[in-house]
Amino acid sequence: MKQLKRATDIALGINIFLFIIKAVVGVMSNSIAVISEALNSFTDILVSIGIKIAVKISKDKPDQKHQFGHNAAQPIAAFILAVFAFVVGINIVEESIKRLIEPQPIDPIPEVYIVLIVTIVTKIILSRYQINVSRKYKSPAIKAASVDSINDVLASSIALIGFWGSAYNLEYFDSIAGIMVAMFIFKSGYEVGRENIDYLMGRSAPAEFDSELRKITMEIHGVKGINDLRSHFVGDKYHIEIHIEVDKDIPTSVSHDIGNKVRQTLEELDEIQKVFVHVDPV
Repeated sequence: MKQLKRATDIALGINIFLFIIKAVVGVMSNSIAVISEALNSFTDILVSIGIKIAVKISKDKPDQKHQFGHNAAQPIAAFILAVFAFVVGINIVEESIKRLIEPQPIDPIPEVYIVLIVTIVTKIILSRYQINVSRKYKSPAIKAASVDSINDVLASSIALIGFWGSAYNLEYFDSIAGIMVAMFIFKSGYEVGRENIDYLMGRSAPAEFDSELRKITMEIHGVKGINDLRSHFVGDKYHIEIHIEVDKDIPTSVSHDIGNKVRQTLEELDEIQKVFVHVDPV
C-alpha cells in the first residue's frame, strides 16, 4: 500500500512540475504543440489525483454496502480518466486545425527545447518505475499511468520536432505536431479504457490461468476431479466458482474440509479475491 501511494505521489509531483514549465514556455512561444503538451500534462495531473484516490479507496476493507471490498475503484477511475483524455484531445485537434488554417507567429525560444527534452527523459524514467510497481502489486491504475507516461514520451518527441520546424518558418509543422500530440492522447485514453472496461464488464480469466487453477486444485488430497470452473473480474481481482468431485463414501465433514482446503489454497493467489467451491460426490 505504501509503495502504491509513493508511486502516485511521485507521478503527481512530476506532472505538476512538467505542467508548469510547459505552460510557461508554451505561452511564451505561442506554440500550439507545446501548449498541447501542457494540456497533456494537466490531464496527467488529474490522472495522478484520480489514481491516488482510487488506490486509497480500493484498499479500504469490505463494509456493509461493499461486502466484497472496493477493488473496482481503480478500474472505474482509470476508465473515467480515459474518457476525459478524449475530451482534451478533441479540444487540441480543434485548436490545431484553426491554427493550420490561420497560422500564428511562433517565437522559437531555446527554453522550449530544454523543457521538452527534460520531459522526455523524466517520463522514460517514470514509466519504468510505474511498470515495476504495477507488476509487483497487480495495480491496473498504476499500469494505466505507465502507458500514459510512454505515450507522453512519444507526444513530447513529436512536439519537439514540430517546434523545430516552426523555427524555420514552417508554421504548419507546429499545428500538425499539435494534432499528433492529440492523437497520442487519444491512443492513451483508448488503451486505458479498453483494458479497464474488461474489469468493469467482468471478463473471464484467460485459459492459461484456468489451467493453472485446475492443476493446483487437482494436487489437493481428496479431489478426484473438476467438472466446472468459471471466473470473472470483480474490480481488478477474480472471483472463482469451482465444482470439485470427491469420493461419495467419505463423511460429509471430510468432503467439507476438502472444499475448504481448495478455497484457501486458491485464495492465496494474488489475482484472486474470492473462491466459491461446490462439492460433488462421485
